[in-house]
Amino acid sequence: MHTARIIVHGRVQGVGYRAFVADEAERLGARGWVRNRADGTVEALVGGGTDLVEAMVAACRRGPRMAEVTRIDVLPADGEPLPEGFDHIRAMF
Repeated sequence: MHTARIIVHGRVQGVGYRAFVADEAERLGARGWVRNRADGTVEALVGGGTDLVEAMVAACRRGPRMAEVTRIDVLPADGEPLPEGFDHIRAMF
């Protein structure tokens, strides 16, 4: 299992970004979570096979139609605990 922490910058809150990430994760079979951060970014922890994690990173770069992704940071997070499925309810304020 490969795990990555993804921080997404730009207009990514209030545009359905978390739901988009959760839908992509469910479609691909990823484990993890996604949440809004107080600084206006969105953070996701995504785990699965290498190809799956790369597909999730690509989806995060694209985002939903109303989002404007200006930058994405991908950090290794192997060893961090993951839920069995994917949680998009978390918010960090």
